[in-house]
Amino acid sequence: MSDASTALTREWVTLQNNHEQYERSALLIKIVAILVFTVGTVWPHGTSLNGDIYFGILCFVLCVLWLQEAILRTSQARLGERLLRIETCQRDGTGHALQLHSEWLASRKGSLGLLGEYARHALRPTIAFPHALLATLLALLALCH
Repeated sequence: MSDASTALTREWVTLQNNHEQYERSALLIKIVAILVFTVGTVWPHGTSLNGDIYFGILCFVLCVLWLQEAILRTSQARLGERLLRIETCQRDGTGHALQLHSEWLASRKGSLGLLGEYARHALRPTIAFPHALLATLLALLALCH
């Protein structure tokens, strides 16, 4: 195995481990969102805060968790793109190791492009679940309150 191939292999293993860690982190965010929703909806909120304010705060926290997952998934997608390029490089015998940030910087579309990337990831079904469902349930609870 050549030095370039060894470097690409090491990079692939490192990025793959990080990619899987992002997956676990995203699952943790979903679990936290479900717990926040559950505790927030069964807690006797009428005792200290106006119900509308309470549901507003709860909605804000759930939206922050949704956005946090979208940001995390956007970073994970970048790792996935680089992993695919490394696999192509290994197969074709081309390419250079240690190019994750250089490739990302070369393809970056500015701040608005980054925000759009976050929004697109947030709307993917695997990310939107359970956040959209929790938001819908929270809206229904607020209407019934």
